[in-house]
Amino acid sequence: MQKGEYTFIDLFAGAGGLSEGLTEAGFHSLFASDIVPVYAQTYQRNHVGTKVVTEDIRLLDAEKVRDELGLKRGELDLMAGGPPCQGFSINAPVRSTSDHRNHLFKEYLRFVDAFAPKVVLIENVPGLVSFEHGATLHAILEALSNLGYGADVRILGAAYYGVPQMRWRTIIIGLRGAELPSEAFPDPIYHAPIKPNFTTTFNGKSLVKIPTSATEAKFTTVQEAIGDLPSLKCGERGEVVKEYTSDPQCDYQKRARLGSVGVINHEAPRLSKINLERLQYIKPGGNWTDIPDELLPKGMQRARKSDHTKRYGRVDPSGLASTILTKCDPHWGAYFHYAQDRSFTVREAARIQSFPDHFIFTGTQAQQFEQVGNAVPPLLAKAVGLSIKSILTLAK
Repeated sequence: MQKGEYTFIDLFAGAGGLSEGLTEAGFHSLFASDIVPVYAQTYQRNHVGTKVVTEDIRLLDAEKVRDELGLKRGELDLMAGGPPCQGFSINAPVRSTSDHRNHLFKEYLRFVDAFAPKVVLIENVPGLVSFEHGATLHAILEALSNLGYGADVRILGAAYYGVPQMRWRTIIIGLRGAELPSEAFPDPIYHAPIKPNFTTTFNGKSLVKIPTSATEAKFTTVQEAIGDLPSLKCGERGEVVKEYTSDPQCDYQKRARLGSVGVINHEAPRLSKINLERLQYIKPGGNWTDIPDELLPKGMQRARKSDHTKRYGRVDPSGLASTILTKCDPHWGAYFHYAQDRSFTVREAARIQSFPDHFIFTGTQAQQFEQVGNAVPPLLAKAVGLSIKSILTLAK
């Protein structure tokens, strides 16, 4: 580890999107765990030198992990992760010792207690704020307080930090032994046409960080994100490592290519005959309403034209993408390429999530899509990491 680097561990790490962003912010990953072997394999491939464990967290001895890392209690700078939080509240409508979600968050707290990191970072879905009418979030903040952390929460829109999609994440940050300063949460860097469709207040306070009038930069578009990647036909696989066919056309593409040997995980999924036929009718920025009724699934033939506005969508090249899910299935969102008659590749989904091209995903194509869709966008994680680094620096 280089002098001056801050240390962190990542629990429930997945493929490592959160870790990738924190690494870009100047943190050094010491340890990561995930229960899914292929996720851990991807993490290890992209974080050489990090101790990665494939294990059920309930079976891990937190103090033994700390000892193996050569850390004393209180020395770790940051504990990060996305533990399942729903079900943690003592006010849950159905309380059961068999609720694995409840126990998993308690396991995260067990690691916090064992390591006593300077800062705790938890990410989750926006719906956490309204879950059980806020009781779960109250319980989380109270649990952190009982462990000696001043904690707070915000909901961050990924597009405000350069990620070209309509994605929101709930971010909880706790500072050991002190009240958390407001600057712990990063201010938006870009303007973007996104609107929350979830509860945005907690304890009478607005949680959403929005751009101010001083924010001048425009959001990153889909075309800026993926426009330089090689063209493919539907179902085309090609070489494992493909050459870039043009120079980078913008700063986003320049960043994506840093350290890359070529384009990997860029293979076009196969589409059914009926989806290929439907695709011929959909214009860029269009959706299922462009498709003749007789070609639609039976259930959608009865739907109102104002419903399901992203289904069977071709992304608008000058706009933002739908939230990248664990399946880029056109039935569920705008996952058709704006200029090519096919759906997104894993690499295109990863670019839209803001992963750099040197980040390689392992496993089957379906598993790779899962890893991308489940990840925290690295650019969002980097913004949060830089803010946390600033409060760690002030605390020294």
